[in-house]
Amino acid sequence: MKIAVGGKGGVGKTTVCAVWAQLFAQDGYDVLAVDADANPTLASAFGIPANRSPKPLIEMKELIAERTSTGRDAVGSYFKLNPRVSDLPQEYSVKAADNVKLLVLGGITQAGAGCACPQAAFLKAMLTYIILQHNEMVLIDLAAGVECMGRAAVQGVDALVVVVEPGGRSIETADAVAAMAGQLGIKTVVAIANKITDSAQTKLIESRIRGVPLLGSIRYDKAIGDADLKGEPAFNVGGQLVDELKNAKDKLTALVRGQQLMGTGYAGR
Repeated sequence: MKIAVGGKGGVGKTTVCAVWAQLFAQDGYDVLAVDADANPTLASAFGIPANRSPKPLIEMKELIAERTSTGRDAVGSYFKLNPRVSDLPQEYSVKAADNVKLLVLGGITQAGAGCACPQAAFLKAMLTYIILQHNEMVLIDLAAGVECMGRAAVQGVDALVVVVEPGGRSIETADAVAAMAGQLGIKTVVAIANKITDSAQTKLIESRIRGVPLLGSIRYDKAIGDADLKGEPAFNVGGQLVDELKNAKDKLTALVRGQQLMGTGYAGR
């Protein structure tokens, strides 16, 4: 099963991705957690110190140049659109938790690089391989916002989970991401409400993201921010966070299996 987690920056998608990775591992899966955000922080959500965090593949210029057949700093030259990447998840992933490996892709941050560049071709090839051919359970922490949907690199995932907090901009982003996922043909599009302080906020989010099932509602918990500040794994917060995400995971698994059995249609838009 391949699951992508998206939403506006700061809504908690990285926390959801890290906790789910360990919950799926407890279910017996071998899990590959992929950080595809231009500001990669998934390692810290597993409690990996900054000095042990893997270097993002997007920063490995010589590797990208080799695989795309370009010069190290080539701009405007011809390059391979489908570079060989099948060996890279095994070579560059690190242990994040029991039965969980972490692969940090990163994202393009160079001004003016655009999407028609060797780096973009490399990232798309990596995500396409991981989604369509990699044989482990995969969780992808997407770049914040809607830009990642525009490149269609996540088109083959089994489910897209949009994390949304009670705020106008977060809800607008979640609504746009969910709509674009439906246009890409992603069969299961769902949401998780996070940082909730009042049940009315959950109801508002449900009413604003129409047609997208809400898997769960996670109450605001200062302990989550404290764990982040101390560099401790999000999973160690336990309590309501883990319980709610376990329930959401089970609901999502049932939805995906149901869609796979049906073979057509999708849950959401």
